[in-house]
Amino acid sequence: MNKNDLKIIFFIIITAIMSIVLINLNDETGQIAHIYYMNKEVKTIDLSINNTYTVLGYNGEVKIEVKDRKIRVIEENSPLHLCSKQGYIFKSTETIICLPNKIVIKITDGNELDGVVG
Repeated sequence: MNKNDLKIIFFIIITAIMSIVLINLNDETGQIAHIYYMNKEVKTIDLSINNTYTVLGYNGEVKIEVKDRKIRVIEENSPLHLCSKQGYIFKSTETIICLPNKIVIKITDGNELDGVVG
């Protein structure tokens, strides 16, 4: 390795570290979860209220649990149970995507706009 190789490796490492820091700075704990079925919002959930919810998915009922400002899928009908294996999410940059049931759970801080109408 020569000097130029070491400079490139150092630059890549510094860039990667800065990217990770910037991504983690933008991670905020969400307050509201939006549940979508086939791209249509079917339920809005306040994450400050511990409860269990049920929504209808493509393969049947999907049970969702909110506990300690975190949300997860606890039970669903899919061949490999991939949705329930994803675990809890709580940051506004995290999403649960349950493709077998066509369900998406997205967390927001409650102040975001989905789009602009002009």
